[in-house]
Amino acid sequence: MEKESFLHQLLDDYINHLRMVKNQSENTIAGYSTDIRNFFRYCEEQQIHSPEKVTLEDAIGFFSRMKELGLSAGTQARYHSSLNGFFTWLQSSQYIPYSVIDRIPAPKLGRGLPDVLSVDEMMHLLDVPVPDTTAGLRDKAMLELLYSCGLRVSELIELRLNNLYFEEEMIKVFGKGSKERFVPVGRSAITWVDKYLTVGRPALVKGEKSGNYIFLNKRDGGKLSRMGIWKLIKQYTIIAGINTPVHPHTFRHSFATHMIEGGADLRAVQEMLGHVSIGTTQIYTHVDRTFVMEEHRSYHPRG
Repeated sequence: MEKESFLHQLLDDYINHLRMVKNQSENTIAGYSTDIRNFFRYCEEQQIHSPEKVTLEDAIGFFSRMKELGLSAGTQARYHSSLNGFFTWLQSSQYIPYSVIDRIPAPKLGRGLPDVLSVDEMMHLLDVPVPDTTAGLRDKAMLELLYSCGLRVSELIELRLNNLYFEEEMIKVFGKGSKERFVPVGRSAITWVDKYLTVGRPALVKGEKSGNYIFLNKRDGGKLSRMGIWKLIKQYTIIAGINTPVHPHTFRHSFATHMIEGGADLRAVQEMLGHVSIGTTQIYTHVDRTFVMEEHRSYHPRG
């Protein structure tokens, strides 16, 4: 039992390192922690209770099991990244002489194109919430802001009243690693968020739990959860009759794609999305092949 707890103590130390030194977000830390704990379960099945006992064969066996279970290449790559970070930290902290994970190639991923709604589909979806109820007004404002600013769902749920600078048509967002950025916000989103703050939010506030969070749930007045937003979007997508799978990140993908298709500068979109590398933003230049073909036919001399 002591040996088992040693692995978990190391994980606790690593989590503190991610939080205090690397300034990782709580969502990222939670993801890493889940992956590493699943690896611990595999180790315990193999009677491995300390990191220096993990061999290259053990690690290969873990990834082989994931393949046998039919886990996607993306999931396998995520596990590889989580474990490689942990084992690299163990090595730098002198718990192990080298990282066995570092000796296993990461699963290769094709650069998948994100799910994107057409402009017409997005306009239709934004019109679904009925703003004559408190919840409907909240949801209308929320979806308008998601699409207007291209926010991550984690950024949306953490938005506070003092992050709004509507006179300047800007909002302040804290992205991955708590990095701060200012994002332009459109007039339609401003109109609906203002109306929600005036009429809707006061009806949802329930004491200290509400704090100064913008988007509150009806149950206890606390901030909306990621799952709560996902369920609402799924519900509105069904009502809109949209067959494409839609999730909170679809709004971000659609925002970026529609901006670039409309002629926005790639680096401006990179700044708005909070991407460190412009390479991450460039995927949106390859999304709508139909649009590209139409542009080619319209403007190429031999199209």
